[in-house]
Amino acid sequence: MLTEESFAQKESHHFRQNVLIVGGGPAGLATALMLAKYGWTNITVLEQRATADYYEPDKSFNYQIDGRGQKFTDFLGLTEKLSEISVPSTEFYLTKIKPNGSCTTSNLPTVNPNRKTAYWLPRKAFVLLLYQEIEQNWQDRITVLFNAKCVQINKKGINNSHLEKLEVVVRIENESIVTFEPNLLVGCDGLHSIVRNTLKEWDKPTSDKFEMKLFPSPSSSLRYKVLTLPPKFPLDRSGKNRAVSTIAYAIRGALRGRKRSVSLGLLPLKNSDDARSANIIKYPDHQIWELKNTEELYNFFEKAFPQLPLRQIVSPEEAERFVNSEGGYFPIPQYCSGLHFLLSQEQPSQEIAQYKPDGIVLLGDAIHCFPPDIGQGVNSALEDVCILNEALSQTNDEISRALPLYESLRLPDTKALVYLSQVAYPWQYNQDSLGKLLWSVNFFLRLVLSRLLPFIFNPPAFLLIQNHLLSYEQIWIQSKRTTITLYVLGLILLCGLLAFVLNAIQI
Repeated sequence: MLTEESFAQKESHHFRQNVLIVGGGPAGLATALMLAKYGWTNITVLEQRATADYYEPDKSFNYQIDGRGQKFTDFLGLTEKLSEISVPSTEFYLTKIKPNGSCTTSNLPTVNPNRKTAYWLPRKAFVLLLYQEIEQNWQDRITVLFNAKCVQINKKGINNSHLEKLEVVVRIENESIVTFEPNLLVGCDGLHSIVRNTLKEWDKPTSDKFEMKLFPSPSSSLRYKVLTLPPKFPLDRSGKNRAVSTIAYAIRGALRGRKRSVSLGLLPLKNSDDARSANIIKYPDHQIWELKNTEELYNFFEKAFPQLPLRQIVSPEEAERFVNSEGGYFPIPQYCSGLHFLLSQEQPSQEIAQYKPDGIVLLGDAIHCFPPDIGQGVNSALEDVCILNEALSQTNDEISRALPLYESLRLPDTKALVYLSQVAYPWQYNQDSLGKLLWSVNFFLRLVLSRLLPFIFNPPAFLLIQNHLLSYEQIWIQSKRTTITLYVLGLILLCGLLAFVLNAIQI
C-alpha cells in the first residue's frame, strides 16, 4: 500500500515518474519518447498486440507524415530515418489502369509548392520506427509491455486523507494481473478508449465533457476491407508489366452501378519486398460484402477487373481471409471537450499541501476521430504530443498546471479538426456522383477565386491543411470566412438578377 510518507518521498525526489501509457500505437509510443527525451523516467507503455510490427491485414493503413507529424520527428531527430524508409510526396507517381488494360502514369502536381515534403509509409513501418528508437536509446526509461490490456482504472484513497491515487489493473498475456499506481496516466487507446470511458463515468454526475460529440459526414459509415497483394504482382494477363513498389495505383473496375462498381487503390511503398495493400471502400449494401466464399470472390473480381489475372494475384488463402474478414467502417467525425482529469485537487491541511495530484491526459483518436479523408489521423495525434510537450515545458512539468494548459491549447484545434473533416474532402470515394460534382465545383471555385483575389478569398480547406504552419483553428476560421463571403456574393448576384428581371418586366 502506498502511504502518505512514501508518496511524499516520491514527490520530493522527482515527480517525473511512474507514467503509464495505455496504447502502443503511434500516439502512445510518441508520447513515451517525448517524455523520455524531456527527462521523465519509469515510463510503461501497454500494447494489446503481440509485437510492434504485428501485421493486421485490415489495419495495414498507409500514413502520410506531413509537416505537422514532422514537428515530432524533428523533435526526436527521426525525420532523416523516416525519409529513408518512405516514399516522398515529391516523387509520388500514380498509374491508372483501365478495364481495357490501358495504363497512364503521371506525377501528381504539387498544388502548394511551399508545402513541406511529406512521406508515405505503412503504419507498421512507422510504429516499428518509433519502437526501434525506444529499444536503441531509451530502454532505461521506457518499458513496452506487449499482450497487455488495461482492464480497470480506479481512484484509491491514501490512508485517511482527502488525497487519491490512481490504480490501474492490467492483464498481461491473458493470464497474470498486474496493478500500476502511476502519477500520470496517458490514454492513447483509440476511439473506444477505456481511459476516456472511465473518465466519462467518473464525471457523469457533473458534466458530459468526456462524451464524444458526433458530426455527420458524407464518408462516415462507409465500409472498407483491405486486400493483400504480393510484391511486384502482374498488371496485365501477359505478366510482362509488374507493379513497382514506389508507384501508387488506381485500378478501375468494369462493373457499373452503386452496388457493383469497384476500384482498387494502392499507395506507394519504399520496400519492394513488402506486400501491397489494396483498399476497397464502399457503402455497406455493396455486392462485394455479400460474397460468401472464395469462388464467389474470384468470379466477382474477374468480372470487375478483366485486365488483371486475379487468380494469380490473389492467393486462395488471401481470398478466404478477405471473405471472412469483418473489415471496418469509417467512423463518424467526433471529439470530446475533456482532454484531462486531475485527482486530489483539494488540499485539506498544510501537512499535505506539498502533494501533487495524479493526472490523466488523453491524446489521438481518444479525443478526436474521423474518416481518413484529410490524412490527419496520425499527424494530428503527433501534434497532440507536441502540444503536451509544450504545456509540460511551460509549467516545469507540474501535472496540475500542465494538463489544464494542454487542454486549453489543444481543444480549439481539436474541435476545428473535426469540423474540417466534415467538408475538406469527403467525396473522394466516388460514393455519390452528384455530391462529388457539387463538392468539386465548390473546391475549384474557391481555388480560382483565391488566386485571382487572394486578399478576399482563401484556398479550399483541403489545401490549407497542407500548410503545417497554420493551426486547425486558423484553417477553419479562414474556411468559414470564405464561405460567408461566397454567400454574401451569391446573395448580391441573386438580388442583382432579380432587379434586372423586374426591370425587364416593367419595360
